[in-house]
Amino acid sequence: MGSLLDRLGLAEPTPHLLGDRVSLRPARAGDWAAWAALRAESRDFLTPWEPTWPHDALTRRGFQRRLRRLRSEARLGWGHSFLIFRRSDAVLLGGVTLSSLHRGVAQSCSVGYWIGAPHIRQGHMRDALDTILRYVFEDLRLHRLEAACQPENLPSRQLLLAAGFAVEGLAREYLRINGAWRDHVLFGMLAANWRARQSLIAVSTANLAPARSD
Repeated sequence: MGSLLDRLGLAEPTPHLLGDRVSLRPARAGDWAAWAALRAESRDFLTPWEPTWPHDALTRRGFQRRLRRLRSEARLGWGHSFLIFRRSDAVLLGGVTLSSLHRGVAQSCSVGYWIGAPHIRQGHMRDALDTILRYVFEDLRLHRLEAACQPENLPSRQLLLAAGFAVEGLAREYLRINGAWRDHVLFGMLAANWRARQSLIAVSTANLAPARSD
């Protein structure tokens, strides 16, 4: 019959991931207070880049409804959602979601992310994105990862380029964000590009290692 969490749609099929400075795991019911506090503190920073928040976005009931939806999507194989925590002290930093996961002939998904205003420009989201890339291409074994951001969102564009994504075009009125249809720059990364990039990083790291004196 399954556990109570399974029956409530709150089971945890998505794994925990470790980066250099951050850890990623699915949200739990006990995360509500920290999540709501960070989202409330960051509301003015986040709302220009997100869909319109529902009236009960920060309530416990709204959070539980969100958990049920995300866990259902994970069990169905449609996507995976993670909260991002700083490894040194387990402080909540933000979130990252893999959505529109397609198998078959596509083998692709899309990535979206947010970070709380107190934690911007500290390298945490770059570490989280690198960790997600490894999960997508090594564990899920997908062929392609896509992302999109509004043209004026320069920090997000710079983050995606630094992580190795390539600009693939502009989609007009692509998503309804903050109450209006917005243009988005489209980004993509292929598994082969990610593996080549990892090989270059490994070579560079080896070259920087101190020489042994036997």
